[in-house]
Amino acid sequence: VILGTTGEAATMSEKEKISVIKFAVNRVGGRFPVIVGSGGNNTFEVIRFSKIVESLGADALLIVTPFYNKCTQEGLIAHYTKITGEIKIPVICYNVPSRTGVNILPETFKKLSKEPLISAIKEASGDISQISETIRLSGSFADVYSGDDGLTVPAMCMGAKGIISVASNVVPRFVKEMTDAALSGDFEKARKMQLKLNPLIKLLFSEINPIPVKYALSKLGLCSNVLRLPLTPLTKANADKLDVLLKDFI
Repeated sequence: VILGTTGEAATMSEKEKISVIKFAVNRVGGRFPVIVGSGGNNTFEVIRFSKIVESLGADALLIVTPFYNKCTQEGLIAHYTKITGEIKIPVICYNVPSRTGVNILPETFKKLSKEPLISAIKEASGDISQISETIRLSGSFADVYSGDDGLTVPAMCMGAKGIISVASNVVPRFVKEMTDAALSGDFEKARKMQLKLNPLIKLLFSEINPIPVKYALSKLGLCSNVLRLPLTPLTKANADKLDVLLKDFI
């Protein structure tokens, strides 16, 4: 999944985004699906950019709810159905009310899940009861993925198919093993791994994402600890705590 929140897509130019998509599609080489964030708060701009993403070889789109100007539940249905009427690849709806001020209610996603191209939802409401209800109402039509690392296993116990994850940027093997365990029904192993992971998750969200994860990745030699304004580097106090905890996983 590229051009999401963790990738600082909000402060990238379209030229930069296109460069990232081309790089990712080429590097993956068809070995697994490439999902690209193409959402926004202007429906027609989302359609325009989504068509570009589609033409560059993306396999699916991750489309966040409109933010700032926001909309009603009816507006969400109109937004997503208008988009899916103009493209040809699957869409994962992205529900993250803490960032957008808009919440895709379970009843709303039930309606959206019956749209042929809406294949899943990234559910980052942080509300396990809402996630459970979304799975109950829509699980026969579309997949549900946790959008909160701390709720991965709880959500999977209720039928979620996995996690679109921040922590997996830092500890991909650990997160994969945990979700594989849950998918195979070994919830005791998955539970223990979730509990071990939770302190790291807490630190990875100690400041606005992706501030902490970018620091962690820089310590692993995977990128530079440089962020675009208005994001600023991780504070020393949290960096020191993260340094200690990373030793338990790396």
